[in-house]
Amino acid sequence: MKFNEKQLGLACAIIWGAAMLVVGLASIVWRGYGQDFLRVMASVYPGYQGGASHSQVAIGTVYGIVDGLLGAYAFGWLYNRLA
Repeated sequence: MKFNEKQLGLACAIIWGAAMLVVGLASIVWRGYGQDFLRVMASVYPGYQGGASHSQVAIGTVYGIVDGLLGAYAFGWLYNRLA
């Protein structure tokens, strides 16, 4: 079985971007929610501070989409080459 790299990348981009969006918005509504997760993501994504503001949520969501897309695409590509 082989992966379709583009579809895998898009699926993971949607999931990871949505995860960043939901946790970011939840941290705005409920102060302190997901702060450990957001701090870890802030240590990985340059320019993202994990703060509870709409601009930080947007930046984190974009990073999540790009990271999910590229990471899953690379995984699918490598898997198909090794399979």
